[in-house]
Order: sequence, then structure tokens, then C-alpha cells
Amino acid sequence: MGLFSSPAKVYKPAADVDLGPGSDEFYISPNVKAPRVAGLLVKIFVWILEMPIVGQMVLYILKKDNLINKLVSDADIPEPPLFTATHSWEDIPEQNVMLTKPDLSAAERVQEAVGCLPARLEATLAADAPSSGLKRWTIRDFYDAYSSGETTPVQVATRFLAAVKESSGPGLNMAFFISCDPEDVMRQAEESTLRYQRGAPLSALDGVLVAVKDEIDCAPYPTTGGTRWLGAARRCEADAACVAQLRACGAVLGGKANMHELGAGTSGINPHHGSTRNPYNATKIAGGSSSGSAAVVCAGLCPVALGVDGGGSVRMPAALCGVVGFKPTAGRLSSAGVLPLNWTVGMPGILAGTVEDALIAYSAIVDQSQPSYLRPELNLPQLKSSLSINNIKLAKYAKWFNDSAEDIRSCCDKALKTLQAHYGWQTVDVTIPEIEEMRLAHYVTIGSECTASLAKYLDKLKRSEIGWDARVALSVYGSFSSRAYLNSQRLRNRQMYFHKEIFKAADVIVSPMTGVTAYTLQDDAFDTGELDYINGAALVRYSIAGNFLGLPTITVKVGYDKGGLPIGLQFIGRPWSEATLLHIAFAMQASGDTTICSEACAKGYKKPAVFYDLLKKE
Repeated sequence: MGLFSSPAKVYKPAADVDLGPGSDEFYISPNVKAPRVAGLLVKIFVWILEMPIVGQMVLYILKKDNLINKLVSDADIPEPPLFTATHSWEDIPEQNVMLTKPDLSAAERVQEAVGCLPARLEATLAADAPSSGLKRWTIRDFYDAYSSGETTPVQVATRFLAAVKESSGPGLNMAFFISCDPEDVMRQAEESTLRYQRGAPLSALDGVLVAVKDEIDCAPYPTTGGTRWLGAARRCEADAACVAQLRACGAVLGGKANMHELGAGTSGINPHHGSTRNPYNATKIAGGSSSGSAAVVCAGLCPVALGVDGGGSVRMPAALCGVVGFKPTAGRLSSAGVLPLNWTVGMPGILAGTVEDALIAYSAIVDQSQPSYLRPELNLPQLKSSLSINNIKLAKYAKWFNDSAEDIRSCCDKALKTLQAHYGWQTVDVTIPEIEEMRLAHYVTIGSECTASLAKYLDKLKRSEIGWDARVALSVYGSFSSRAYLNSQRLRNRQMYFHKEIFKAADVIVSPMTGVTAYTLQDDAFDTGELDYINGAALVRYSIAGNFLGLPTITVKVGYDKGGLPIGLQFIGRPWSEATLLHIAFAMQASGDTTICSEACAKGYKKPAVFYDLLKKE
């Protein structure tokens, strides 16, 4: 390491960059220069970073060695900055969809979504995996059980609370929730039960348990953002917009799911509220920052949960826990009532056990508050059709696609070939330039926006109130200059151009969801958190375009690694093409459950080691 500047990158105009498969653009695989540290070493590192002069020198060296200065801060970029990832509405032709009527209520949209589902859920795991004992009940399973009188929301809520208590105990210590109020849960369940008894449920979501990431306002809980101080500093006055819509549909809001402190990490390790464990293997991470939301869905406690996705924070833990993670187009869902930790890259997202349930939840929480002349049209995919959509072109950048662990690469490649074989879809080879540059520009952006958002609190806060790993993150975030931020937005402009050009030749971009599967939780990290930027970079490798460019993305499980840990495949779509993404993910779910099979990509669904059957059907 040296203190002398290395030559900054000079970018050629975006229009001159070759996006074809034979492009000479150089792919940079992240070469993170930072060892994993935890425990006492994290504390020592924090003390050094927070020293007035020495800390600034260390931060400069870290940014230099990890190419932030060369590729972002000091770079010569011809394009002007693009400060947001919003998209004007475009009427994109989509196959086999239903255009919803304007001004429908959330409950009416849910009814429309249910009407798009097949009569028999082909992907219902209870039918597909009898030998494993896995019964991952869907929203419609709960609705049917309630409607028939087979069980009631009160009985399910009682089992849910018992499961939360058991999973939080010393024997398991799964740390799914930051807060769960049994009285509030039972009150909601009792009201739902009465509605069913009167034959007047509000929607198919009535009585269905939904967890809410503790970054989203949900009365009567404080919103802590994974901290031990923010809930008191910023009072939760009302439900967030997406929560209010779920409540209007009768959903039983089960509590505030655990998360990485301030969303400033990818592991879900939280020194204040416990580290969320992966239900497939409790010695592994669940991923972050929406760790609790992914884990509760995986463990069967809720068929659906809400998360917030600023840098893959919904989709990464979804992939690590083997569930669906869905982030719509920027602006499709309202961010009202969500902690404003990252204005231009973050938004709510959905975690679900199946693509069908992701569709139902999406239909409920889509933002229809804008005037009709400004509101994007809402298409819902007709999943009940016996024919899938056809002539789909999947863009694949081979160097990027293959920059993952061997099991992931093999499994995702087989999944892609399955789609080609079953549906005749075509893979289009492309080059997506400057992916590492985009990751670093996103890091500068999300870090700068986080510190700006929290400044009014941090200026009055004792440092000891903040976790050690979060203090490192805030130190790095606070070191970014205005030039670094502006150059990041110039890189955003370039990437927006690249992706728009690629979408002229393809319908979606396909990639693995993560570069590694869930890694081991180590004891030295529980009290201090950990700094593991190598695994962190591998986890976010495929996440950034969805946030930095505001594109809709979805991940669905396609298999397991040799250790039995889930692997996710990601589809990135054009703006406003959520219906197409849901179609593709449903096709992958339906075909992949029964056909993908190899040493690294096991057939069907495996039951998580920690799993609860809330319907208890025999």
C-alpha cells in the first residue's frame, strides 16, 4: 500500500462502448483488499478510524487500494450526472397479462391477482415434496383453510406465537424478530376470525401472517432500523403506505423482522438484537439486510414478508434462504413510512415462499396514489394459462455470470438450459461493461445518502450507541467527497445507457443472485459484528443494477450447493415489466422444481432444518 495516487481511469463516451459478446471491454472481478476482522480487532479498527488525522489517512488508503479513487472519485467521465433512477412510464408490450382497472382498492387488486393464478398451484410444495415433509403453505392455502372452517386465524396466530417463542429461545436463538407483540397479533387474528365467521373476509390475505422489516413503519411498533436508539429518536406515527395496504386487506402483521444495523451490511449479524440464522443451517448467515424477513418466510412462519432493498437487501437473503425475492421498478411501490436511509437506490420489496404469493402481495401494495394521468399502468401476469409466454430473449454476460462459486455457476447454468429446453427461450450473449465500477459508484451513493439522512441524529448520538461494524461503515460513508458522489451519478448515467441498449436486444438479463451461498457465522462476530468485505462483495456482485438503475428484479431458488444451502437465479427486467418477470420466475419455479438435478443442484425442495407447519394438515 502506498499514499501516492495511481492514474485515474479515463472513460470513453458510453455510445462508443461495444456491448456485443466479442467486446474488448475488460471485466474486473472484485479484488477486495481488506481482511475479515471481528471482535477486538473491529474495536481497534474503529478507534483508529475515528482518530482525527490517522483515521483519514487509513480511509484514503482503503479507498485507493479498493479502486474507489481510481475508478470513481478521480476518474474522467464524459457523461453528466444522473441523480435518480426513476423511469418515465412506457407502455411495454407484455405477453399474457391482464391490465387492471384504475382506482381499485388494495383488496380488489388482490382479488384480481388471485384470478390470475392456476386452479391448482403447480408449485405448491406440499404436493411436490411429500418425502421431505415440507409443507410450505401459500396464501391461498390459508385462505381456503379459513373459509372452509378447517382452522381459524386465531389458531394459526397461536401456533405462530408459539413458534416465535421457541425459535427465539436459547435452544435455537434464530433471532427472527426484533419485536413481536402477542396481544396485537391476537387482536388482529380475532378480528379476522370474526370476519370469516360472518362470511365477509376482506381479501385472500385476510388472516394471513406477514412480517415487516424493522425499517418500515408498522404500528404499534417503533422502527429501529436494527439499532437500539433510532426507535426513540424517530417516532413511528402511522403505518407505512405498503403496510397500510396490507392491513386494509386483512393481513395479520406479525411483528418487526430483524435486520442488519442501519442496513449497512450483507450478513444479518446484529449485535443489538441477535444475529438472524439461516433456517437451512443455523450455523450459517441468513443474509442482509432483510435477514429476518427472508428467514421467517423460509421457516414457514409467514408466507410473505416485507423488506427494503437498497443494494440487494431483499434479493440476497431471499437467495440464501431459498425463497422468492422481488424488487419492482423504482416508483412502483410507495416509500412513504420507510426509513429514508438511501433515497435514490432503496425501496420496499417482497419476500415470499412462492412466485404466486409474491404476485398477490405485489398487487396489494402497488402504489396507486398518484393522479391517474401520472400513474403507471398495472399489468398482472396470467399465470393460470396453460401456455407460458414465448420468444423470450435472456441476455447473459458470460464473464459476469461465471464469476461465482462452482456450485452456483453450475446450478444456474443448468437452470438456464432448462428454460431453453422447456420453453424454447433464447440466450443472447452480451457484454455489460463497468460492472465493478457500478458497484463502487453504488457504494459511494448509498453511503453518502445514508450519512446525510442520519446526520441530524448522529450529531447528537453517543458513539457507544452504535454497533462496532456500523461505526466502521459510517466512517467510510462519511469520507466520500462531493466529487466522488457526482462522479458516481455520472457512472449511473452510463449504466442507464448500457442497460437500455441491452434491452433493445433482450427481454431480461439473467445472472446468479449471489456469488457465494450462505457462509458460516463465527462466534467472534456476535457482539461486535464483523468486517468481511470479500464475502460482502461476492454477495452483492449481481444486485447493483436493480437499485442503482431502478430496474425490476426477481430471484427464485433453482437448487442447492453440495452443503444443502439454497442457490438463487436472478432476472432483471425493463422498467415497468414486473408482469413479465413474474411470468419468467413462475416458469422457472414450475420447471426447476422437477427437472434440475445434479450433484450441486439437488432435485425438488429440501425442508429447512428449522421449519414450522402452521396449518398442521395431516
